[in-house]
Amino acid sequence: MPSLSCATLAVLLTGLGLNLPTNAPAARAPTSLNAAEIRLALEKLNVLGRVLYVAAHPDDENTRLVSYWANGALYETAYLSLTRGDGGQNLIGPELREQLGVIRTQELLAARRIDHGRQFFTRANDFGYSKSVDETLRIWDREKILADVVWVIRKFRPDVIVTRFALEDDVTHGHHTASAMLTQEAFHAAADPKRFPEQLKFVQPLQPARLLWNTSEFFFRARNIPFDPQGLFKIEAGGYQPLLGKSYAELEAASRTMHKSQGFGVNIDRGAQKEFFKLLDGKPVEEGNLFSGIDATWRRVPKGADLARKIDALIARYDVKHPAASV
Repeated sequence: MPSLSCATLAVLLTGLGLNLPTNAPAARAPTSLNAAEIRLALEKLNVLGRVLYVAAHPDDENTRLVSYWANGALYETAYLSLTRGDGGQNLIGPELREQLGVIRTQELLAARRIDHGRQFFTRANDFGYSKSVDETLRIWDREKILADVVWVIRKFRPDVIVTRFALEDDVTHGHHTASAMLTQEAFHAAADPKRFPEQLKFVQPLQPARLLWNTSEFFFRARNIPFDPQGLFKIEAGGYQPLLGKSYAELEAASRTMHKSQGFGVNIDRGAQKEFFKLLDGKPVEEGNLFSGIDATWRRVPKGADLARKIDALIARYDVKHPAASV
């Protein structure tokens, strides 16, 4: 059967009472990696570490960290937004509630295409500003959303989980504190086969190695207390990825700008970029390394050492001028 053009399809649907624009855009052309991006993908193939970043809304994620982890440290990195942002504002159009949730979902997916992270959601409803975590968990149905967070952990199987917000009653939003509390509970529940056993037909229990809070000076200022890095550890998230021809700050800025309905965007700050963390649960952190004591190589997979050697050999032979020779 011959295919129909967009214009022809629009005419047929209009005849059925569906008014669609005849200038509908053509389907997006499939993307392909250039030779340098293929080389980066090969290098990433040799890193098995996984990081899950968790917060409440679209735009809560730390795009600097997502960009650095996914493109610098080469960890498989994902952001779990508990809501789809239905209760936020919209600076670019009249859409609100569910329609805005669709827009903000697409903004998050667009951001991940830039910073090369993965994206997950739960069924939590962004019902607008919440004054307390108790109100949030009551409206969300705590067990239902906890089950969703456990499902993502068991499915994505992160080594390290990082929350954007503190466990203490947050001064900014009940949703924020609830996201951290549910994450801590899910950190343990994901390893317990008695919790949400219906999931075990599809996934297996998992105990991640550690749970961290990604803090910053902002959280101290919000409580009117001076920033004190005592008891925190830091990592350097600045730098440059030569295979992409971009700094992590450039990836961060481009990713952040995708949150158009919120009017977000950041300047590109090149140079050192410190990120601070507090250990909330799990294995102690050694020497400021999120993956200390965690084998992020193929050695953690049975007979994986041989596969790692083959990948190393492939990388050594790879020629950016003739990438097809590695097929």
